[in-house]
Amino acid sequence: MHGRPRKASEPGEDADSAAKAVKLRSLQSQFMSNHHGKIYTKVAIELSTELLKINPEAYTAWNYRKLAVEDNLSRIESDPDLVKSILDEELSVVESALMQNFKSYGAWHHRKWVLSKGHSSIGNELKLLDKFQKKDSRNFHAWNYRRFVVELTNRSKQDELQYTEDMICKNFSNYSAWHNRSVLVSSLLANRADGFMPNEKIPEELDFVHNAIFTEPGDQSGWFYHLWLLDQTVDVETPLLASSWPSHGCSIILSGPGCLNDSSSKFTTFCSESGSFPLIIYFDQAVGGVSSSTVTIDSELKGNEDLVWEPVSGKNSQVSCGWVTRMKYFSSEPIVRKEYKVKVRVGNSPGIISSRGGCNFSAPCEFFFTAHVHDAAVKDSEESIVSWTDEFDIWDAQSEDLNSFVSLGRLNAEMDLNWRQEALAKEVELFRQLSDSKIGKLTLARLLMASEAMASDDTVKGAHYEEILQLYNDLMALDSSHYQYYKDMHSVAFLHKVTSSTESLSRYLFRYRNMNNLVCLRLNNLSLSRIASVEKLLFVQMLDLSHNELHSTEGLEAMQLLTCLNLSHNRIRSFSALDSLRHVKQLRVLDVSHNHIGKHSVDTTRYLCSSPLSNSEWTQDEVGRQKPSLVTKYWDAYFVLRDMSLKQLDVAGNVIAGDEFNSFVLQVMPKLVWLDGQKLRT
Repeated sequence: MHGRPRKASEPGEDADSAAKAVKLRSLQSQFMSNHHGKIYTKVAIELSTELLKINPEAYTAWNYRKLAVEDNLSRIESDPDLVKSILDEELSVVESALMQNFKSYGAWHHRKWVLSKGHSSIGNELKLLDKFQKKDSRNFHAWNYRRFVVELTNRSKQDELQYTEDMICKNFSNYSAWHNRSVLVSSLLANRADGFMPNEKIPEELDFVHNAIFTEPGDQSGWFYHLWLLDQTVDVETPLLASSWPSHGCSIILSGPGCLNDSSSKFTTFCSESGSFPLIIYFDQAVGGVSSSTVTIDSELKGNEDLVWEPVSGKNSQVSCGWVTRMKYFSSEPIVRKEYKVKVRVGNSPGIISSRGGCNFSAPCEFFFTAHVHDAAVKDSEESIVSWTDEFDIWDAQSEDLNSFVSLGRLNAEMDLNWRQEALAKEVELFRQLSDSKIGKLTLARLLMASEAMASDDTVKGAHYEEILQLYNDLMALDSSHYQYYKDMHSVAFLHKVTSSTESLSRYLFRYRNMNNLVCLRLNNLSLSRIASVEKLLFVQMLDLSHNELHSTEGLEAMQLLTCLNLSHNRIRSFSALDSLRHVKQLRVLDVSHNHIGKHSVDTTRYLCSSPLSNSEWTQDEVGRQKPSLVTKYWDAYFVLRDMSLKQLDVAGNVIAGDEFNSFVLQVMPKLVWLDGQKLRT
């Protein structure tokens, strides 16, 4: 542990160990007899003491001693001296056990329990910890116990901060001390203690950690603390609204199912069988508490008085970055007008709370959009197959204002950027000196990404992405053991680059003329292994991610307008990796051909959704009753596909594909029209 080599066994140690084992078994037998018989005599307690001297990890013995203490305390009158004597004995036993094994969980927990009984030995605890920490200054048990003791004393956090600084200066490799420092600084910053304003203290801490990093660049402890400080520099405590759909000031066309005869390419056209459309808001961090009371909607569209907001998350959680509600635009009443104004107020009343630190959404904002409702006759296009090779028109950047579709910046970025930008600029300049090392390259890439996130001037946005991408390319070549992580980060950086401006994004946008000129984003053949920047892609209706290296669809659940999705020629290993798509209610066309589905018998991604071993609801529907063996065999496909309303599905080129599976799919999805390019019904 911590680079300390194991010692080889000395002559005679094996015989001593054997004798110790014999004695231990004898003590355990007697102890368990006392424990089961609830015998708490002095002799029985002393026997447990002997057992713990040999094996401090005997957790049952520690629990026995708690029961014995409770029993003895109940038998004596409130005599402070007797109480102190009993508890002192427990502390003594714990100290002996820790001398035997400094990392005994049971011993440390028992000592906490004794102090929780109100024993007044707290003044001696810090002295004892100093003695222990001289033996092993990095032991996390001792540091954890130290935080517990400090909470019981009047010792200030500033004094503790100085103690961590002293310990770090003695040994830069003391990861536990660095961690304790981050806990203390977090608390002091949160409470806005004197001298602990973020714009002052974080730059000071950055200067402090530089001493460790540049003195011992090969040690990871200081680097981890620097990464934590980077998060404090970039992350904002209070949530911010990052984007929405419809976006502020835009116009959308709403109609029934099918194709409009005169669909305009200047607006987003949304067709729905249910006569409703999704209203999406996306925050910069996961939040809870989004409801009709915290988000109010003033709409000229009738029937939207009691809207329900739902988190857009594939994890069955009540917190999420994205939230959606569905607004009606067709009702039983005849349409008397075609243009409707909608105003959305976010944070109108308190209640939206960050899952990161419990902070309230404190920057109320509002946005407006116009809905054009068409009740004209439509022609049905559902029977036509969607092609990914033709019928696409290049995005006309001159005639179409992309800003009317999406807000590429935060809607309410009310935050103090100056000190953050200055701190990041200083760090970037400094760490270019260490860019020859792997950790130096990685830190520089992270700093440059943070600088892009904090950029407020449109003229400098996107200036660092080429350098970031090259740094991750270098890391993939230098450090094969972490290749996939660097690959994922390269994908994230690339997608941030694509969405950094309307000019860069428009290069990948097209219109699919066969279906109301759907907005199509083509990100195929880019070696992407991870999805990112979805908050800037909420307006996309057709997405081509073919010929990449994706393993899952995590993140796409926020793109509630998606109608067509191409995931062919990726590295998806099971249908459970597509679990997030169950939440994309508008999805009608899905291509997962030529992936790895069914190729691997052991697949960790299968546990993203329910399995028949833990869920028997599949036996209650018709398919489950008629084909139980097939449901068991293809359970991940069953649980994903049954919640989708697809009209077109492609699975060819996967090991799982074949007559049996295709037949199963048709039973799970009876409304499917196209399967692997073949029309199923007229």
